[in-house]
Parts: sequence; C-alpha cells; structure tokens
Amino acid sequence: MPIKQTLTDSRVPVYVFTEDLDTSARAQLCNIANLPVVHHHVAAMPDVHKGIGATIGSVIATRRAVIPAAVGVDIGCGMNAVRLSLTADQLPENLKRIRAAIENSIPVGFAEHQSPAVKPSDASTLRSRLEAIADKHSDLRKMQKRFDTTWARQLGTLGGGNHFIELCVDESGAVWVMLHSGSRGIGNAIGRYFIALAKKDMGKHLSNLPDKDLAYFSEGAEHFNDYVEAVLWAQEYAQRNRAEMMRLIVDALKNALPPFSATQTAINCHHNYVAEETHFEARLFVTRKGAIRAGKKELGIIPGSMGTCSYIVRGKGSAASFESCAHGAGRRMSRSQARRTFDVDALRRQTRGVECRIHKSVLDESPAAYKDIDTVMSNQADLVDIVHRLKQVVCVKG
Repeated sequence: MPIKQTLTDSRVPVYVFTEDLDTSARAQLCNIANLPVVHHHVAAMPDVHKGIGATIGSVIATRRAVIPAAVGVDIGCGMNAVRLSLTADQLPENLKRIRAAIENSIPVGFAEHQSPAVKPSDASTLRSRLEAIADKHSDLRKMQKRFDTTWARQLGTLGGGNHFIELCVDESGAVWVMLHSGSRGIGNAIGRYFIALAKKDMGKHLSNLPDKDLAYFSEGAEHFNDYVEAVLWAQEYAQRNRAEMMRLIVDALKNALPPFSATQTAINCHHNYVAEETHFEARLFVTRKGAIRAGKKELGIIPGSMGTCSYIVRGKGSAASFESCAHGAGRRMSRSQARRTFDVDALRRQTRGVECRIHKSVLDESPAAYKDIDTVMSNQADLVDIVHRLKQVVCVKG
C-alpha cells in the first residue's frame, strides 16, 4: 500500500505518500481538507512541502469550485523532454560550448527575445483569446496591452528560480534534452489578479476559511467562468512556451553537435494546473500543485535537483492519488535557508560532473537543498513505473 500516512483530523482525510511530512505542510494539508468544496480526500505526494496557502506536492479535487491560489501564479509550469539519436560518446569532452549554445538561444531570468519567436499567426491567436478575456476586466486589459511588447516575446524563454534546461544521458547512453518552465510574466499576472479577486468575491465569508489564500470561486459565481477561461489560456501559453524553447534549443544544438534527429515524440506535462476530470464517480476540478498526472500508461517527467538525476515514468492510474505522482524532488530548505547554508565551493562539489553556472546567484538551487529523489521515487512505486533514468551533463539555470 503506497499510502504512508492518513491524516483524519479534517473534514475529509489526507492520504500522504511519504513519512517525511513537516508540521507546517501537515497544517496546510488539513486546512485544505477542511474546505467544504473538497471532494473525497486530499492527496499529498512524496515531495510534499509547505507552499503559500496550498501545499506544494498536493492534489486537490473540488466539486463545482476552483481555488486560484492552489493553482498558484506559475500557471501551467511543467516539463518537456525529447530523446535524440545521439549517444553519450558523441558528445564533446568539453561541454562548455553546448551550454553556451543553449544560453545564446534562450533568454533567462527577466530577459525576452528581441522579437517574437513564434509564428505571427500563432501569436495572433493567443492575442485575440487574451483580448476576449481582458475585455471583461479592466485590470487585465492593462496587462493584455503588454502582449506585443512583452508576453509574445517571452514565449520561448526560461524565466528564473528553479526553471532549467538540461542535456541528459539515460541508462542506455541515449542523449535527451529536458526543460522546465511555465507561463512566464503573463501567467503570474493572471494568477495574482484572480487570487485577489477570489478573496474580494468571498467578502465576509473569507473569515470562515482556515487560510485566506484558500479563497475560491464557486460554479455560478460572477467570476468563476472568467477564471477558468483565463487559467486554461495561461496553461496553453505555458505549454507553447516550452514547445518554442525546445525548438530553439534543438536548432542551436544542431550547430554544436554531430547530425541528429529526435527519436521520440516530446513528452509534455504540467505540474501546476487545474483540469476537469472524473474521480470517485464525480466530475471534479482537479488541481495539481506540484504534481503531475499519472494516468494508466501515461508518460511523465520527474526531475531531480541539478546534481542528481531525473526520471521518465509511466503512470499506473492510482485512484488514491487521483491518478497523480510527484513532480520532482521537492525542497527540503527554503531559498533563503539554502543561501545561508551553502557557498560556491559547496555548490561546485554538489554539481561535480555537470557543466553548469557556478555562482552565488544559484546557491538557492543547491542539490542538497532538495529531498532525495530516489527516496521520492521509492515512495511512489505504486503510482508510476520508471521507464528511463536520466543523468544531466549540462544544466542551464534561470
């Protein structure tokens, strides 16, 4: 039985797929499980840790309601991976040129392309749909006007924080490209706007919530449909962002590596998103906050830290997890704690063998700030099967 703990001191139980659960995360999970709109139970993945309002590594199924803060502000954040026809022995001994090729093609942090990387027709479709959403909200109209000057140019960019691009080698020596990013600035703006609007809409009822960040829109409420439309748009933007990045990276690598082709259709998966699904004989809004869908035979990506390894997995369709699994190793330390704990020398030791940027600006992403990925995988053996184990050899951090 994969469930390690069952928390019962809430309106519905919490199924926890790890024994490594701190007090803060436990309290957050119980807060979520006490909400009247949560259905059947809450599932906590093996990488679970404290978030803002909703716990990272949680799967929350709600009936006729959505919780904007549970989706968060990095709407649609997720993974993309593709296997190449190259093998490890075809890579150059010095990988700095590979990292430089990726960094020269993909803007990181707050940077953007000088002109949109997507086709004008694709940008036009995204723009027109955003305009339809923004027409209903004056504050979003202000954001929408930045589409051509900012949001279209951020398609195909990495962002910051824990977002990354990696060149990896699997157990057979095959080379993979893997990346992690989301909906960039526009997703953040949409998320923050609707989180604040949900709090405002709940008005006097907000005081009845265990945490104000868990304010929700009920089906039939004034802004319910608007949020669902906006969040689905941002999730599509995020997926398109990853697709554009992958295209640009592959093109850049063609100039730095022997001739190659993609040998597997790209694997794409969100891990901060909401979707309508049926579970326990009910039509639900399932929010995966730091979790990926792991339906039966569905492929997914579970990254480790920048000094360990990552996994391509196949889902088993577990009902207890709402057909979900962990989205990564999960943080053991906050970013500020990691910056206080580690120095550049420690980062260099922890990333030995990986061509990456060694700098104080990356200390918060030190591998030791994360949980052990192999323990996470062991705890979810009943949720997914491991298809490939990837070890990174190049890492570009946001």
